[in-house]
Amino acid sequence: MKCTRRILPIFLGLFFFSTAFGADTYSIDPAHSSIGFSVRHMVISNVKGRFTDFSGTLIYDEKDLSKSSVEITIKAASINTDVKQRDDHLRSGDFFDVAKYPDITFKSTRVDKKGEAYVAIGILTMHGVAKEVAIAFKIGGKARDGSGATHLGAEGTLKVNRQDYGVAWNRTLDDGGLMVGNDVQLELNIEAVKK
Repeated sequence: MKCTRRILPIFLGLFFFSTAFGADTYSIDPAHSSIGFSVRHMVISNVKGRFTDFSGTLIYDEKDLSKSSVEITIKAASINTDVKQRDDHLRSGDFFDVAKYPDITFKSTRVDKKGEAYVAIGILTMHGVAKEVAIAFKIGGKARDGSGATHLGAEGTLKVNRQDYGVAWNRTLDDGGLMVGNDVQLELNIEAVKK
């Protein structure tokens, strides 16, 4: 009985604390979201691709975005550039080595405001390497669907050097340029549904 009397106030306190700050939990809807990337090819053009298998959770505090957070898991094997031979090579040990490192993950540690914009600071883990990165993002807004479910939209961008994560395969061209650029531009277009 004494134990119940101690636990009940703690439980109620946690409930009212989360409610007071208005933080809501959303699950990423992959059917209405995309995670894409682009990288230079032979120095002269950009090749674009995407990941088709991913999931994640957003904790969204509308009154104070700095109290928000995000976690995303991407299945590396779902990489798709619409060229099977290239995609198979990207899945191999030369690049993502998806058999050994099946997941790419991002987990935010804080959200900072930079002028009028926001940045999610967190740990990006890829190819067995974990590094802190900053994803600049904006909230697209909220809307309700026909069944009354609340949807949240967000867009973010991030540039990473793949060499930092040990994704190092390359070839040097006759003119000294690289077959594959080192900088990879990531673009996240997320729609998530309130739990």
